[in-house]
This record gives sequence, structure tokens and C-alpha cells, in this order.
Amino acid sequence: MQRPGYAVPPAQSPPLHHPVPQHVSTVPQLRSPPPPAAQNGQQQAGYGYGQSPPQGQGNNYVHPAFGGFMNDPTAQMGFQIGKSAVDAGQQYMEQNFNRYVNVSALKHYFNVSNSYVINKLYIVLFPWRHRPWSRQQARSNDGQGAIEFLPPREDVNSPDMYIPLMAFVTYILLSTLIAGLNGKFEPQLLGITFSNASVIILLELVVLWLGRYLLNINSESQIYDLVAYSGYKFVGVIFTIAVAAVFNSGKGTGGWVGWVVFAYTYMANAFFLLRSLKYVLLPSDSAPGNPGMQTIARSQRSRRTQFLFIYSYLVQFAFMWWLSSLDISGGKKAGK
Repeated sequence: MQRPGYAVPPAQSPPLHHPVPQHVSTVPQLRSPPPPAAQNGQQQAGYGYGQSPPQGQGNNYVHPAFGGFMNDPTAQMGFQIGKSAVDAGQQYMEQNFNRYVNVSALKHYFNVSNSYVINKLYIVLFPWRHRPWSRQQARSNDGQGAIEFLPPREDVNSPDMYIPLMAFVTYILLSTLIAGLNGKFEPQLLGITFSNASVIILLELVVLWLGRYLLNINSESQIYDLVAYSGYKFVGVIFTIAVAAVFNSGKGTGGWVGWVVFAYTYMANAFFLLRSLKYVLLPSDSAPGNPGMQTIARSQRSRRTQFLFIYSYLVQFAFMWWLSSLDISGGKKAGK
């Protein structure tokens, strides 16, 4: 006998219960702010970058991200303190530099032209037939109508500092070049040549300072003139070592040619200084470099004449011989 079938209900799984968090974080979610809405129906290419400043702002436009920092009182105070410190430092440097060097006066000595440089070099090397030697004068445009000397650009007899400075650098480079061509170049030769030339300049400045003190030269412009004239001897020295190197090619730089050229350049430089420095050490009573229209006594004029002769012939001979002998003698001293 068959039992009746009973329908067994399918087993059902219990319902799932998800855990409910008991602690909710109060930290806001870090999300990038939405890009600004496009104006006039145009979508912007990027957010925060490559955006042109608003019209009318120009270079003074400040990005909104930095607006809060720029408007911060502490930041503004820091900017003001930094600006004040920079201005104070600049003013301090100008005051202390102008105390020893008159910048406005130095500009006068660097006011040159190409024609002036060529004519001045010719006068330094061939001064025998040059006339006249007096400097030209004109009234200044400062409203006071004072008489002053014309700048080098307008007067070939005016001293400058461009030629002495360029001659000083050229002497150092030419000396090391000749030493290299003769196989005597060493890395320290450039520094040795610079040191020797600098010592010569310092010694000559000491001589000029003593002459200024003993001869009672009070004009500041006259001192700058003396410093400028002291550098013209490098032109003769460069000409000497260059000609000596050319005529003694393959035999070193020594030889009688170098000393003959040295004798000529020395005499030319001495004659040039003797004529040019006359108005500095022996100014007339109405010269612009003679402040207060003071008359020079006969005894003082005699002492200045003696100093002019000693400086032009004896002092220049010693300094030019030292500078030229470093190369004419074959670089023996420079190669030590």
C-alpha cells in the first residue's frame, strides 16, 4: 500500500542583518570644489590653471587662492619689514661707497667714443707733434654756470679711465698668451701677472697720495686725473712686449729689439705725462681745478715742478721696466 506524498516546504535562510555603525565620523569628506560655472555658455579649459585674469586687472591680478594670504595683516607686516630692510641696506651701501668714491665724477671719465679712443692711443704712443695740450672748458648745465672741463668724448686732451682699465686687462691676457706660445704657461701664471700689475698700481697710488698730501692738492677731480694718467703706461708696455714677441719669434721674447722699443715707449709716456699733468700740478689761477682762485706760491710751484719731473721720468721708468721685464726677459720672473 503506497503512502500518500506530502509536500515538504523548502527551507528558508534567516534574513541578513547588516551591522549599523554606532559611531559617525564628524570629519568632513575631502572633496575638490566643483569647477566654477562657465560664463557666456563657454566651458573653461582647466580649473585653476591657464586662466586669464579678469578684464581690467592686468598684471595686478591676484589669484583668489592667494587673496587670503596677501590680505593677512601678519604677511603684510612681513613684506613691509623686508622692504624697509632692503631700502636701508641699499642706502647704507650708497652712503659708504660715495664716501670714498664719487660715482658721478667717475661717469665723466668713462664718457668716451670710438674716435676718442683711437686718437688717444695715437697721442700716447706718438706725442711728439701733438698740439695743443690744454683742455677745453665750458659752462655746466646745472643752472649755476660754473666752468668745468669737457668729457673725453668732446676733448681728446681729457683723461679717461676706459683706456687704462682695458690696457690693464689686455696686459694680463697678452702676457699669459706669450708665455703659452713659448711653452712656459702655468695655471698660476695668470694670477701672478695680475698680482704684479696690481702691486704696481697700488705703489703708484701711494706715490700719488704722498704727492697730493705734500703739494696740497685738494681738488677731488685732480686726484681722479692722476689716477687716470697712471694707467696709460700699460699702453706702452703692451706695445713693447707685442713688438718684441713678433721680432723675436722662435727665440723667446728676449732680445735687443724689445729693449729698444721699451726705451721709445718709456720716453713717449714720460713726454705725454709731462705735458698732460702740467695743468693738474701747475694749474693757472683761473683753472676749474683750482678751487677758490687761490694763487700758487713760487716755492710751491717749484716743488710741484720737481714732483712732476720725478713722477714722469723716474717713477714711470721703474714701473714700466718692472712690467716689461717680466716678458722681455723671457718670462723668468713670471715663471718662478
